[in-house]
Amino acid sequence: MPRGDKSSYSSRQKRKAAHIEEGYERRGVSKKTAAKRAWATVNKQEGGGVKKKSTKKSASTRKTGRKKTASKKSSRKIARKSAPRSRR
Repeated sequence: MPRGDKSSYSSRQKRKAAHIEEGYERRGVSKKTAAKRAWATVNKQEGGGVKKKSTKKSASTRKTGRKKTASKKSSRKIARKSAPRSRR
């Protein structure tokens, strides 16, 4: 796929870029610059072209992450209480 090829984008993303491009052109930006800005905006908002696999974490993975975080926080609290305070 050559650079600048838009075939990997969904039809929704292409429509979105076209609408954004029209808005820039109405403001007086050149056609070429408007197209670049529109695709940069779509990439920033959507993360690029069509994704093949979802990167969402499962519910069980999120739960174990919370448990680990909670245990770290409680161990820090215990460490703070037992450590002597230094005076200035």
